[in-house]
Amino acid sequence: MSQEGTQAIRRAVAILTRIARATEDAPATLSAIATSFDLPKSTVHRILKSLTDTDLATYDPVTRRYGIGLLCYELGLAVTDRVVDIAGLRSLPERLARKTGITAYLMRRSGLEAVCLAKAEGTSVIRVMPVDVGQRRLLGAGAGATALLSELGDEDVERVLAAIKPELGQYADLTVENIRENVAKARAAGYAISDRQVYSSTFGLGMCIPASVGPPGFAVSLAAYGPDATPENVREWISVMSSEIARFRDERA
Repeated sequence: MSQEGTQAIRRAVAILTRIARATEDAPATLSAIATSFDLPKSTVHRILKSLTDTDLATYDPVTRRYGIGLLCYELGLAVTDRVVDIAGLRSLPERLARKTGITAYLMRRSGLEAVCLAKAEGTSVIRVMPVDVGQRRLLGAGAGATALLSELGDEDVERVLAAIKPELGQYADLTVENIRENVAKARAAGYAISDRQVYSSTFGLGMCIPASVGPPGFAVSLAAYGPDATPENVREWISVMSSEIARFRDERA
């Protein structure tokens, strides 16, 4: 394959990924996508046309927004042994939500991002759900994504930070400097904290699942209403998360 063909494939994958993590504040429109990659609209339009023609993406002429197509879902049904192994990890957020009463997630590192694979809602009066299944977050944006970033080496962390810096303005209080600080704290403590930096009212706690327990590049996280994250509650959540990961390890031994 020519270098030009390889570049086109990489751009198509990047654009499809950008569509997958669209939000109300960062919608997947032609203009927004072109701006994200600093590409001419004509180039992005050609790629989007190919994606919609093959049903990898959809287009709504009313809102002028793009979405993930059914072919992506169909491809996801091609289950491999590794995917079957991942399925066992889904029990972790369910246990965490049941024992803590707050929303729990299973996250996986994917390039410069963390993707949500599973979600379990708790029973707390105010439920915080900053991300949904299938949505993607930049590494470092949120507790689970920060825990996953902290697993990388220093050089890789800096490369990620340089790549995501232009997009950090969409978050409440997230900068390269405080992500770097959060990574250092996560490495020292064994868990990551995101205290009202992604959303002004949300507290997050994230912990990586050791590769010895499951496939590498996975983490679980908890999301709570900021005022509920008292020191006592946070200590309890950390204890529950550590215990459930240890329990999952023992079950797979």
